[in-house]
Amino acid sequence: MRLAIIGLGRMGANIARRLMRGGHEIVAYNRDPIAVTKLVGEGAIGANSLEDIVAKLSAPRIFWVMLPAGAPTQGIVDRLMELSEVGDIIIDGGNSFYKDDIKRGAAARAKQLHYVDVGTSGGVWGLERGYCMMIGGDKETIDLLDPVFATLAPGYGSIARTVGRSGPDNRAERGYIHVGPTGSGHFVKMVHNGIEYGLMQAYAEGFDILKSKSSERLPPDERFEIDLTDVAEVWRRGSVISSWLLDLCALGLVADPMLEQFTGHVSDSGEGQWTIDAAMEEAVPAYVLSAALFARYRSRVDHTFGDKLLSAMRFGFGGHVEMPQ
Repeated sequence: MRLAIIGLGRMGANIARRLMRGGHEIVAYNRDPIAVTKLVGEGAIGANSLEDIVAKLSAPRIFWVMLPAGAPTQGIVDRLMELSEVGDIIIDGGNSFYKDDIKRGAAARAKQLHYVDVGTSGGVWGLERGYCMMIGGDKETIDLLDPVFATLAPGYGSIARTVGRSGPDNRAERGYIHVGPTGSGHFVKMVHNGIEYGLMQAYAEGFDILKSKSSERLPPDERFEIDLTDVAEVWRRGSVISSWLLDLCALGLVADPMLEQFTGHVSDSGEGQWTIDAAMEEAVPAYVLSAALFARYRSRVDHTFGDKLLSAMRFGFGGHVEMPQ
């Protein structure tokens, strides 16, 4: 298929590359033309404006927007709706707030356009590992786009198939699902990121406890000098708490055992707060997820080793650099 990728940041550029590797034609656009030039050198078709993108696509045009949530995405989507023709498809693959998707979907339908929200997980590793995707929109459009999603998804890989699963739709096993109507994809991805906060916080606190076992506040015979790099490594292998996040902990610790490159000032991208907001709207208790979010707020005042590990994990999976203080 031929489609446009608008926004060639860490994930947008790699999404374009993975699609090109899968045989799709990519029209690439970015505010910074250097990013476009780089992808053109790898086989993409360059565009210098949204109007140029429209001219280089044929109906139904497919626009994949990969920009920061909020005003940057909203501005591009609004402009694309002005430039699009009946039947064209606008995909938001970023981390937009799901209620914004619902509004955009209604606006698109009023113009006889299709709007698809794709919660995309995979970070900077997605080019090689593939992207886990949670998709919202109408079934006909999602089915039309299936070759794109199938290319981006991880596929079965080496993960054993779940015993007892049956049925003709195996997309979930290959790493992507059609969740439901507009907004549902980003809603599921929002909760995914809220859970991510909790998992990361648990690792951070656990390793902080291990590190602090050598504290002078403890009796001498109760102090242990524990090699955190070895603990992270052994837990990766057969432990019930093994995970990709633990893999990233191991990578970060072996490269920098004291995590001196990090300050421990941990940012949040919004989804954690949105998840707590949703829990409050639904009257669902969310003790761990709330505490994990508040711990990030606290990290901007008082830093711990665990906070540094949180920063190391965020850098590991998403290339997130700590914000200046």
